[in-house]
Amino acid sequence: MGPYLRLLRPGNSLIGLVGTVVGGYAVYGFSALGGWRPLLTLLLAGLTTFLVTGAGNVLNDFTDRDEDKVNHPERPIPSGEIGADSARRYALTLFVASPFPLLLAGFLAPSGWELSGGLLPLGLWALAVALLLSYEGYTKARGLAGNATVAFLTGEVFLFGAAVVGRPLSALALTGMAALATLSREVIKDMEDLEGDLSRKTLPRTLGLRTSSVVARASVALALALSPVPLLTFLPFGSGASIIYLVLVLASDVVFVGSVLGLPGRLHEGQTLSKVAMVLALGAFLGAAFR
Repeated sequence: MGPYLRLLRPGNSLIGLVGTVVGGYAVYGFSALGGWRPLLTLLLAGLTTFLVTGAGNVLNDFTDRDEDKVNHPERPIPSGEIGADSARRYALTLFVASPFPLLLAGFLAPSGWELSGGLLPLGLWALAVALLLSYEGYTKARGLAGNATVAFLTGEVFLFGAAVVGRPLSALALTGMAALATLSREVIKDMEDLEGDLSRKTLPRTLGLRTSSVVARASVALALALSPVPLLTFLPFGSGASIIYLVLVLASDVVFVGSVLGLPGRLHEGQTLSKVAMVLALGAFLGAAFR
């Protein structure tokens, strides 16, 4: 894999693309969005997410280039494969290119979709770019504010996909679940990295492990509280989609509970369990589309 592709972190960026597509189909259903046109529209919107996420990844490596000389010397910038100025221009190019697939999707969107005449998807794109820039420039070093920014950006992926198909309100519960679950995972990560995060005012560093554990548990509890909402709103009772969603979201909830039970101990195990739970949650969101 070439250095520019590695800097983009394509796996991480691809998850953003998939989340956008899943967000659109989850609130509408596969049967209502049949054919190539809806799929291509969502894929183009997902490409915007891919480019914004990739730009954020490049910008992150650019701003962390001095720390990475010690922590991650194998990365493209500290290893000398890519110069700092080239990385900065690369991030700028990705940011500038990112809205164009979304604009093209607007021409393809079926009549009545939000993207056909509304500005919400473009507003969400602009918000994501602004939050990424503020994260690298300010909130990343400020603990919980940085955690909350990452959490919101993760949840916004599903809201963005739903906005593209004109049903953003239906995705609020999915967005909230993803954001709260991510917030818990980010706090656990900071707890695990407490000794090495000397330059950041993380929550564990400022308020301690016990308070951080309370925040992680509260985030999971709120995410669990939101998990029945799709069943009570847009998923038909007794349908295949509702059954798939219920089974997977219950499995995800159980694993999420396991990720925070042992805090402030078993941090690496909690991290691993939270990753598994997030994969199950993504499967539950996708399962909601089978109607």
